[in-house]
Amino acid sequence: MFLLMLIIFILGYTAIALEHPLKVDKAASALLTGTILWGLYALNASGILALDLSPAWQAVRDSSHDIMTYIFPAVDHLRFDRLWETQAHLPDHISHFVVHDLEHHLIEIAEILFFLLGAMTIVETVDQHQGFKIITDRIKTTNKVKLLWILSILTFFMSATLDNLTTTIVLVALLRKLIADQKTRWFFASMVVLAANAGGAWSPIGDVTTIMLWIDGEVTTINIITYLIIPSLVTMLAPLILLTFTLKGNVEKPILPEGESHEFTTPFERKLLLIMGVCALLFVPVFKTVTHLPPYMGMLFGLGVIWLTTEIMHRNKNGEDRRKLTVIGILKKVDVPTIFFFMGILTAVAALQSMGHLAVLAEYLDENVKDIYVINLIIGVLSAIVDNVPLVAGAMGMYPIADPDSVGYLANFVVDGKFWQFLAYCAGTGGSILIIGSAAGVAAMGLEKIDFIWYLKRISLLALLGYLAGAAAYWVEMEIILK
Repeated sequence: MFLLMLIIFILGYTAIALEHPLKVDKAASALLTGTILWGLYALNASGILALDLSPAWQAVRDSSHDIMTYIFPAVDHLRFDRLWETQAHLPDHISHFVVHDLEHHLIEIAEILFFLLGAMTIVETVDQHQGFKIITDRIKTTNKVKLLWILSILTFFMSATLDNLTTTIVLVALLRKLIADQKTRWFFASMVVLAANAGGAWSPIGDVTTIMLWIDGEVTTINIITYLIIPSLVTMLAPLILLTFTLKGNVEKPILPEGESHEFTTPFERKLLLIMGVCALLFVPVFKTVTHLPPYMGMLFGLGVIWLTTEIMHRNKNGEDRRKLTVIGILKKVDVPTIFFFMGILTAVAALQSMGHLAVLAEYLDENVKDIYVINLIIGVLSAIVDNVPLVAGAMGMYPIADPDSVGYLANFVVDGKFWQFLAYCAGTGGSILIIGSAAGVAAMGLEKIDFIWYLKRISLLALLGYLAGAAAYWVEMEIILK
């Protein structure tokens, strides 16, 4: 059953990759994969957990009696180390555990989904008020190379300030105002994903994996910026330089639909909504730092302020104009299938994490590969296939922070050690190799309906080039320049 579930994940992943040939929406494939895996896990939990590969199960077995009874209220009269000897109630205990494990993952998934929903709604609200027109009107060039450089540099630094997911959502909205041809827009959106992931890797708030390492104390703000900004910049520049000599022609700007005219918004309203939208997105990391609440709360706060503002701003307009410009009407335009796609793929990966597939992989790397650069390079490539969050979480669990006075191999695992910095880089940028390998890529794929196979043929080698070039830059920096 353990191997069967891995096969099901691979089949589901293949169905997502072949969305266009199969003519089956990737959201359906992702949802089915996630729910089937958890269903089989629940039905065969005794056999799977008996393998003792699940990190969550091991943690519960090693936990205190109080934690155990919270998860298994029916066994408060037992010692947990005798649970396997009490066969009569074992199925009930395991069912409690599986449900609790699913709920644990659901919290993390829901945080991402609410964050995504809030960001998409804010961006759509600014777009509906033609706020992005203020920016796109200032981008006069139609030359593909110049436009690519402008958007990539803008994305790189925006991603470090906001995060790669939010930045991608904003830039995809901009691209719709700048580029008419779908395949050309796919190409630019894909390059935005590369730049967003590169920009997110060197900032403690730029990517969910760097946030994890930053909050847990493996890296500090100044050092991760200092040591990773150059490798991350190289990751973006390597494919850009190559494309500078190979990309030809101009882009064609889209013609605005007849209904999208200036009569619905005034210049003041456009500027106000653009400023409010940008401030709402920038406020998210500030809100998190001050309150220590999850980022999605800051995003929902910003959405609430914008929602209230638009309700007051348009309260005297007629019914049709009001519906187009208030959040209630704009919510109808939000891409719900993308939300379900996120939920499905994250649920599927969570199942692999819970059942121990990722733990087996991590243990194999630990036992057979001793070089920190090779281990992290492999983790980065794997993050293009499996979500980087559980991979980084697994690495954090495998390798505790070493004592500051450690020497030799263990010195790589001290706070701001080479292992943690390179892990942040590899897990953040390796996901660009496949469109489904990062939150930014999944968002772009959902919003622009980018074909998996198209990305594999046109972008993956460029992303791999940037990934390896940035990794080489970090190695030179740490082993030659700063040795």
